[in-house]
Amino acid sequence: MGTSPAKLARVPGLRFFKLLGSGARNGFGFWPNLDRYGFMAVWDDAAAAEDFFGQHPLWATYQQRSAELWTLQLAPLKAQGLWDGQRPFDYEAAPLPASAPAPVAVLTRASIRWAKTRRFWQFVEPTSAALAGAVGVRAALGLGELPVVRQATFSVWESAQAMQEYAYRDVRHREVIQLTRRENWYAEELFARFQVLSSTGTLDGADPMAGLVGRG
Repeated sequence: MGTSPAKLARVPGLRFFKLLGSGARNGFGFWPNLDRYGFMAVWDDAAAAEDFFGQHPLWATYQQRSAELWTLQLAPLKAQGLWDGQRPFDYEAAPLPASAPAPVAVLTRASIRWAKTRRFWQFVEPTSAALAGAVGVRAALGLGELPVVRQATFSVWESAQAMQEYAYRDVRHREVIQLTRRENWYAEELFARFQVLSSTGTLDGADPMAGLVGRG
């Protein structure tokens, strides 16, 4: 991962990307999980993405060194906030067909103020447990750009309704949202929601989207 950013910066059509590490306990633990990584990419168009995943030597190297890969193709529905001062998902996606599948993915990320890190991590375990056990969630992963202070959560839901019911009804989640605002935990944050277009590969031996969307 340390040598990849310079190579990725030269990939045609790749407008924004992040390489992400993960923690223990499905990504939400304080200690790192050196076996799991994430690659988030925003493309100019589908053709650029297909060229990269189909024939780029860097991706071929990732494949060779991986015991398991799971890839989702997403289309942005809503985004607010900043990531490194940019709005990577703030653009109009191609119109979705009327028969588009219902599942949605949610990405939240934040740069945590150093003075608030202890407070932030105090709530990670209970809120992540609530998220993993929520009705309608197919996958929930903790990811991060940097240990401790730049953290992200990626979750995939059977429907937008299931996601909204968790967001507005779960007591732990509501409490944390209120605390982040009142205590000013974050120097920068972003929330984005996506339509799940396709799923390829497996996560922990199974495709979380099986039966909901087509294979990529």
